[in-house]
Amino acid sequence: MFELYFNIFYEKLIYKGDKSCKYFAVWGKRRKSYMKNKNFNINSNTNDGSKVNDNNTNHKGVTKYDGPEKPDAYMGNDRQWVVRAFLLAFIDVCIMAVSFFFALMIRFEFAYSHIPDLYLAGYIKIVPVFVAIALAVFYIFRLYHSIWRFASINEFMHIIGAFLVLAVVSVTIHEVYEIKMPYAFWIIGLMLSFALCTACRFAYRFIRTGQKMLEQRGSANGDEKVMIIGAGNAGRMLIRELIMSSHLHTKACCIIDDNPAKLGRFIDGVPIVGNRNDIPEMVEKYDITKIVYAVPSTSGKDRKDILNICKDTGCDVSVVPGIYQMVDGRVSVSNLRPVSIEDLLGRDPVVVDNDGIHSFLQGKVVMVTGGGGSIGSELCRQIAREDPKLLIIFDIYENNAYDIQQELKRKYPYVRVETLIGSVRNTNRLHYVFQTYHPEIIYHAAAHKHVPLMEESPNEAIKNNVLGTLKLSRIAAEYHVKKFVLISTDKAVNPTNIMGASKRLCEMVIQMMNRQTETDFVAVRFGNVLGSNGSVIPLFKKQIEDGGPVTVTDKRIIRYFMTIPEAVALVLQAGLYAHGGEIFVLDMGEPVKIDDMARNLIRLSGLEPDVDIQIVYTGLRPGEKLYEEMLMSEEGLKETPNKLIHVGEPIEMDDELFEKQLEMLEKACTSEAKDIKQIVASVVKTYHPDLEN
Repeated sequence: MFELYFNIFYEKLIYKGDKSCKYFAVWGKRRKSYMKNKNFNINSNTNDGSKVNDNNTNHKGVTKYDGPEKPDAYMGNDRQWVVRAFLLAFIDVCIMAVSFFFALMIRFEFAYSHIPDLYLAGYIKIVPVFVAIALAVFYIFRLYHSIWRFASINEFMHIIGAFLVLAVVSVTIHEVYEIKMPYAFWIIGLMLSFALCTACRFAYRFIRTGQKMLEQRGSANGDEKVMIIGAGNAGRMLIRELIMSSHLHTKACCIIDDNPAKLGRFIDGVPIVGNRNDIPEMVEKYDITKIVYAVPSTSGKDRKDILNICKDTGCDVSVVPGIYQMVDGRVSVSNLRPVSIEDLLGRDPVVVDNDGIHSFLQGKVVMVTGGGGSIGSELCRQIAREDPKLLIIFDIYENNAYDIQQELKRKYPYVRVETLIGSVRNTNRLHYVFQTYHPEIIYHAAAHKHVPLMEESPNEAIKNNVLGTLKLSRIAAEYHVKKFVLISTDKAVNPTNIMGASKRLCEMVIQMMNRQTETDFVAVRFGNVLGSNGSVIPLFKKQIEDGGPVTVTDKRIIRYFMTIPEAVALVLQAGLYAHGGEIFVLDMGEPVKIDDMARNLIRLSGLEPDVDIQIVYTGLRPGEKLYEEMLMSEEGLKETPNKLIHVGEPIEMDDELFEKQLEMLEKACTSEAKDIKQIVASVVKTYHPDLEN
C-alpha cells in the first residue's frame, strides 16, 4: 500500500509538466510498471490481482513508452534527490519560522512579555501562510534543484530573486491582512531568512572546499603537476574540480593564456604566468608533467599551433572536448581526452542550424542505407537525437547494423529503431521495406568505397553503387518519399578510378530522377573522413602498433579531411536546404599532406618518425590521384546560409539517352564484361581510367 501511495504522489503531486521534474515522473512510471508486474492494480478499484489493460499498455499487456526513461541504476538517485529536496524545504520552514519570531523579539528588545497578544496572534496566523508561499516561490526559482556543493553566483542570484518576490508578498500581506504587524517584523524577518537560507546552502560548499584544500596541501608533494592552457570558463571549472578532487593527486600549478591583460592574475590561487610562447620555459620552471588544453571554443589554427608547442615539451597532453560535445557545458576531469589527430588538422568547429535540423527530422520516418558503416552509423546517431518517428537502419552486413542498433537502444531508448538486413540491389526486399514502413526521408550511404579493391572488381562497383542507387531511387519515387539524399564523394570530380566514376554516375541518376519525379533528390559531396572504414588513419595506427614501417604512397600526396561527426552534421544541414537536383559540396578546409599526418600520428604515439618508426613511400596505387578536386568547373557554385556548404546547379543532360546507357551498363556488368571501364568512360566523359597522376 505504501508503494501505491508513493507512486501516486510522484506522478500526481510532483510531476506537473515541468521539465525539471521529468525524472521524478519517470521514477513513478517505473514504479507503476513494477507494481503491475506484482499484480497491483492502480487504475481501478479492484484488488483481485487481475491484469489491467489501461491506456499505458497495449493488447499484449506491455507498457507503452510515453516519455524518456532513465536507466534503472538512476532510480535510487532520484529518490535520494527528492529526500534531499524535502529536507532542504523543511530547513527553510524552520529558518523562516525562527527568523520572523526573532524579528518580533528584536522589535521588542527581546522582552517576550512586552510583545502584545495581537502581534503574537498575527505571527501564528501570518507566518504559516507566508512560509507556504515562500516554498512555492523557492520551487519556482529552482532552489531545490541545484547541487549546492557546486553553488556559484547563479544560485546566489536565484536566491536574491526569490526574496525580492517575497518582499512584494510581505507588503501585500501587510496591506490586506487585518492584523498590521510592525514594519520591523517584515524587514528584519526577511533579512534574517535571506541570510540563513543563503548560509545553509553555501555552507556545504565552503566546508567541503576547505577540507579538500587541506587534503590537497597535505599530499601536494606527491601530486602530478599540471599546466592549464586557457584562463576562461573551461579552465576555471577544471581548476575548481582539481581542487575538489584531491583523490586524483593532481595539482594545477600555473595557467597559460594569450590575453596580456590576464598576466599576473590568479584563478583560485593558481597564477597566470604567460602566453603560448612561454610554455616551454614554464614547464621547466614549475616542473610540469602534464598539460591540459582547456579552450574548447578556440579556432582550429590556434589549437593546432598551441598543441604542437605542448607536444614538443614531452609532457602528457590532454584536451577538453569541444563545446558541442559537452552536454551540460560543464568541464570535468572525466571529460579530458588525449590529443588526437583531429586536433592537429587546424579545422574550425562546424556550426549548423540545430533547430532547423530538428524541425526537419522530428516526427519523420527516416531510412539510412548502409546504416552500419562509418558514415551511416554516425547519421543514425545524429538523426536519433532529433526524435524521429521511426529510424530504419538498412544494411547488408548484420554485425555493424547490430552494433549501432545496440548503441542507439542504450543512448536513445525512447526512439523507435528498426534494423533491417538487405541489399539495395534486391528490388523485392526494398518493396517490402517501403510497403511496411513508408519512409519519408532517405539517406543513401550504402556503397562500395574502397578505391584499390574496386579497381580489381569494377563490375561490382557498378552493380552496387550505380544500379543499387537506381533501384532504390525508383522505389523511393514510387512510394512518394519526400527527400532522398545521396552520400557522394570528391572522387566523383574528374574521376581517375572506377569508384569515383561510379559515384559520378550515382549523381547523374539522382539528377535524372529529380527531373522525372515529385521526390526531391539531392547529392552531398565531401572528401575523406577521419577514422572511416578503409581510411588511412586506422591503417597508420595499425602499422605504428606493429612497429612500422608506415607506408605512404607519395610524399607529395594531399587530401581533404573532415571528422565523421562534422561531415554528417553538414549532410543533415544540406538535406534541410535541399529543393531537389542540387549537388551540395562541403567545404573541407585546407588540404592536408598525408606525409605530415603520418608523422603527427607517430609523434602522438610517443615515438619519433624516421627514428623509432620508419616511413616508406610505395608509389601511387591504381586509380589514385595526387590531388583531389572538390567541384567540376561546369557546375558552378552558389552559396547557402551555411558558409561550409556550397551548391552546384544541375547539369543538363539527355535523360532518355542516359537511361539507355544505364541499361547498357547493367547488361555489361551482369555479364562481367572485361571492358566495363571503357563503357563507363563512354558515359562519364570526365572519367580517364588510364590517367596515372
